[in-house]
Amino acid sequence: MSDEDTSGRADFGFRQVLEKEKAPLIRAIFDSVAARYDLMNDLMSAGIHRWWKDEMVGELKPRAGQRLLDVAGGTGDIALRALPRLAQVGSAKGGAVICDVSESMLAIGRARALDKGILTGIEWVCADAERLPVADRSVDLYTVGFGLRNVTHIDRVLAEARRVLKPGGRFMCLEFTPEITPLLQPLYDLYSFQIVPLLGQVVTGERDAYAYLVESIRRFPRQSELAGMIAGAGLDQVKFRNLTGGVAALHSAWRV
Repeated sequence: MSDEDTSGRADFGFRQVLEKEKAPLIRAIFDSVAARYDLMNDLMSAGIHRWWKDEMVGELKPRAGQRLLDVAGGTGDIALRALPRLAQVGSAKGGAVICDVSESMLAIGRARALDKGILTGIEWVCADAERLPVADRSVDLYTVGFGLRNVTHIDRVLAEARRVLKPGGRFMCLEFTPEITPLLQPLYDLYSFQIVPLLGQVVTGERDAYAYLVESIRRFPRQSELAGMIAGAGLDQVKFRNLTGGVAALHSAWRV
């Protein structure tokens, strides 16, 4: 199921809004939870999201001298994992660009990087995934982690990914999925619809933001459908694998 609607409306969780309203609503959600976003990720997943991101970067296999564009990169969890492998001693080549629509999320990530003494090889850019301020064929690696379901037009984001990747460049998407192992579904639904919004209220004071998160997962394309959309955008060798019983999935492809 695509979140693009021909009537000029877009999915926002279980309700629909005007297409032009979705991006500002998403930006407001992430601005409101930025200060506690990483803590909530740890609490909601019992830390499993860290393993998922390690798996993503491990499969990505970043190399010294490559340039990574991490879209919807937020506080930099994925890019900061990849950065040590991208750095090329004695050269300005290589590094990571973190792109997100929320200035608040980027500010948290920038402060975290500074606290770790990371001063070079990383850029923080506030921009929309559908209109990247990045040159054609200029990045070696494109990642998007837990952000694709929040965009207004998935097809436009995927087209942008292909545009900015160099020939031979790698695309990788880590995202929650609506289709998990059937035995886990009842417990997963109970946890998602009852516990996660309550946890969001207690930790961030933003119950509605986390109710949206759960709903957006249910409205996101299934794994095979997303693979078809990635291929339809002109990326090649598309494949995916499920993580933790299909709670999340890792899609990968190449730009030829």
